This record gives sequence, C-alpha cells and structure tokens, in this order.
Amino acid sequence: MRGLVSFSIVGSAICMFFLVALNFFLTPTLDWSIYPCIALLLWPLSMYFVYRQNLKQFAWFTSLVFLILLTVINLRETPDVLWVLYAAYPLVFWPVFTMLGTRAYTMTAAIIGAVVTSLYYALLNITFSPDAPWVIAIIFAVGWWPLSLYHARKGSFFAYSVQASIWVSAFMIGMNWAFSPSVIWAIYPIFAVVWWPLSMYFFRAKHHMHSL
Repeated sequence: MRGLVSFSIVGSAICMFFLVALNFFLTPTLDWSIYPCIALLLWPLSMYFVYRQNLKQFAWFTSLVFLILLTVINLRETPDVLWVLYAAYPLVFWPVFTMLGTRAYTMTAAIIGAVVTSLYYALLNITFSPDAPWVIAIIFAVGWWPLSLYHARKGSFFAYSVQASIWVSAFMIGMNWAFSPSVIWAIYPIFAVVWWPLSMYFFRAKHHMHSL
C-alpha cells in the first residue's frame, strides 16, 4: 500500500507539472490548470488517508479542498452570483455526519439532518429567489430520509406506502400551487401514486384470505 501512495504522489506531480506547463505556454492569459491540479492533488491525499485508515480526516480535508476550489471559481468567474452557498452545505454535511459514526443512522440524526437541510435552503430561497419557492423540492427530497428510516425499522411497509403517497401528493399539490396555479395538473400524478397503497392493501387481503 505504501508503494501505491508513493506512485500516486509521483504520478500526480508529473501530471500537474505537465498541465501547468501546457497552460503557461499555450494559454497564459487563462489560468485553467488550477482546476485539474486540485483534482489530481486529491489522488495521493485520498490514498494516504486510506492507507492510514482515517476516513474522517479524509472527509474533512476533501470537503475543505472542494469548498475552497468552488469558492475560487465562484469569485473569479461569477462574483455577482454566490452559487457556492448552495454547494457548501453538502460539502460540510458529509464530514459532520462522518464524525457521528454509528449515530448517523439514528432517527434523531435523520430528523435533525432533514430539518437543518430544509431550513438552510429555505433561507437561501428567501434571500436570493423569494419569487420561486424551489425549496419545496428540497424539503420533499430530504423528507424521505426520516420517513423511510422509521418504517424500515418498524417493518410497517403498508403504513409506509400510505404516508409516502400522502407525502408525494402534498409535494405535487405544493408544486402545482407554487408554479402553475392556473392549471390543476397535480391530480394526475396523485391518481397514479394512490395505486401504491391500494395494491399493497389488496395484496395483503388476498394473502390473508388464502391463509385461512
């Protein structure tokens, strides 16, 4: 494993030198080599952390590198739009939950993670684009985390299908109301989703009748 780490260091250094030289001689006015060099830098560093079996430090360092890289790109290319704030949350979320270890699989972590995620993106939505409530999609996505975890542990699959169908229906209604209130289209996907709990109910009923 130590030989692989050394190989990754040498290979990464050679590739970075080639890219920097190529950038300098062909396009000296455009500093594009910094981006692949950052990616190449992660190769030996990831090998090192895997060799040391320290995945928590790897998560923190990788997230920090990507956060710095995206911040530099944002401020250099599009300083008027701080889109890096949208990507910053998952980059911080990953190492934080890595630090939790086995506690990251608990219902408490799922609920807190879903609530904090929803609040963070809701704040961005209100601050930068209050006219378009796109945070509804974020809330819908992260809501599956505690909902699925709860029913997976309980084994209550029929109750899960009912609550999940309600969740999908609420999302469709919210999107319909927020973006196209003049056209009532949410009823069509809701009709399709309702078949999920209905099919499970009749399957259980049929299985119960055959067991008698």
